[in-house]
Amino acid sequence: MKTEFTDVSATQKTITIEIPVDIVDAEINRVAKGYTKQARIPGFRPGKVPTTLVKKRFKEQILHDVAHGLIPRAVDEALQERGIEPVDTPNIKDVALEEGQPLKFTAAIETVPPFDVGDLSTIEATRHPSVITDEAVEKALQNLRQRGAKFEPVEDRGVDNSDTVVLDIERKDADGGAQTRTPDRHDDVSLELGSPANPPGFDAELIGLRTGESKTFTIHFPEDYAVKEMANTDVEYTVVVKDIRRKVLPELDDEFAKDVGAFESLGALRDRVRADLQQESEEHATQHLRTYVLKQLSERVTFDLPPSLVDREMDRRIEEFASRLMQQNVDPRQAGIDWAQFRESQRDPARASVASALALDEIARREGLTVSAEDVDKEIERFAVRAGRTPAALRAQLEKEGSVARLATGLRREKAVDLVLSRARIL
Repeated sequence: MKTEFTDVSATQKTITIEIPVDIVDAEINRVAKGYTKQARIPGFRPGKVPTTLVKKRFKEQILHDVAHGLIPRAVDEALQERGIEPVDTPNIKDVALEEGQPLKFTAAIETVPPFDVGDLSTIEATRHPSVITDEAVEKALQNLRQRGAKFEPVEDRGVDNSDTVVLDIERKDADGGAQTRTPDRHDDVSLELGSPANPPGFDAELIGLRTGESKTFTIHFPEDYAVKEMANTDVEYTVVVKDIRRKVLPELDDEFAKDVGAFESLGALRDRVRADLQQESEEHATQHLRTYVLKQLSERVTFDLPPSLVDREMDRRIEEFASRLMQQNVDPRQAGIDWAQFRESQRDPARASVASALALDEIARREGLTVSAEDVDKEIERFAVRAGRTPAALRAQLEKEGSVARLATGLRREKAVDLVLSRARIL
């Protein structure tokens, strides 16, 4: 087999491969025999069709099978001889395949060149102090009060600030022009006054209305309104108040602490809140430290990154963002997002992420970091507990998706991060 390598760049190689004619013809004959056993051609008994006729009748299929058999093996052999590890499936092109002729083709390869991440002890980072103030604790307690609020019916007055009202709402375009949309109506809508999701000025129109009363009013949405379809429009609303409820917050006392989580006293609850905030703050500080260290590692990768890795990371970020939208019951297709522009905005962070991952992989190779089957099992068990599934079921899914290897890669990189943090100078 003849091979010719061309260095397009530090990460891109082109291989021109020629497979000898005797190997090609032997493979064609082998594949053709398989077709002979299955071929059904009038005038011939099954398995008795002449090979020459089979080759002629099924030429395209036979050559397709031969190419898919010989080309991957030839590429793998050529890469192993050079010690090259591709980061993506080689792009095969310019295939020339005929019986009696050598098989010729080219393969475009993306790879990562050897590089040195340098001395890890020269990395410096600052861990932010985790100080929890009394004000932060009190704010958290007030949030707990808000979650424990009860809503009592109001009968002796009209709607007031912070009330929750149940409305029948009809809305329509206020201009009445030819392009006016059909009015839409929603019954039994629960709305809390003061919520940032309410249309601008909507709350003020409700103040003073009593149960059973109705009102028609027009709201103007400003030009910079977040929902582009509503920006700079006038909408006429007709509302009917069906119920008014006021929020009643529980007293911040020992009884409240017992209701929240069987704490013996408010003091015990306050201590638990402080401890939780302390843990959260320390985790945030650790994450900030990791981010800064990974940024420094990414800057040590000076070659042009393989485009396929960057594109893959950009796609992953888009999928992750779309998934978050769906979790919030937002249809990504109806979110008014320019996805092409959003994808391009992720290019620089994607490059940084890819570069830091390559640096971690190189550190793992250099330091001989490995991931055992036990490590993978423990990680699967941890994910299974969080997902409310059995480890066996989750492993079966990961194996079906081909994700076990990616899980192991992630664990190996985490070990590399821990190693970097243990050698870096943390201020």
